[in-house]
Amino acid sequence: MAELLARETAQMYASWFRALADPSRVQLVELLAREDRAMPVGEIVAAMGLAQSTVSQHLKILAEVRFVLAEPVGNARHYRINARCIDCFPSAADVVMGKPAPTSGDGCA
Repeated sequence: MAELLARETAQMYASWFRALADPSRVQLVELLAREDRAMPVGEIVAAMGLAQSTVSQHLKILAEVRFVLAEPVGNARHYRINARCIDCFPSAADVVMGKPAPTSGDGCA
C-alpha cells in the first residue's frame, strides 16, 4: 500500500486550496502575478472593481497562506505575489492528484 501524504503537508495544501476557493481571490493572485510588482490596495481595488473592504479581506486570506506578501510603505501596505509559494502550488496540485512529489529542495513545505 502506498504511503499517505504527511498530515502536516496535507493541511498546508488544503489551506492553499481553501484560499483559492473564491474566484475573486484567483483573479487577485493572477493580477499580482501578472504585474510582478508590489501594488497599493487602491490600485488593486481599481483593477478589480470591488469594494476596498472586500479586496482587503481577500488580501488578508491570501497573506495568511503566504500567496501574497505585504510590504509597508509609509502608513500604507503594498502587496506583491509570493513567487516562491506560487512556484510550489503546481507541485502541490500534482501531489494531491497522485503524481510523485518533487525530489529537489524546492522549499515548498
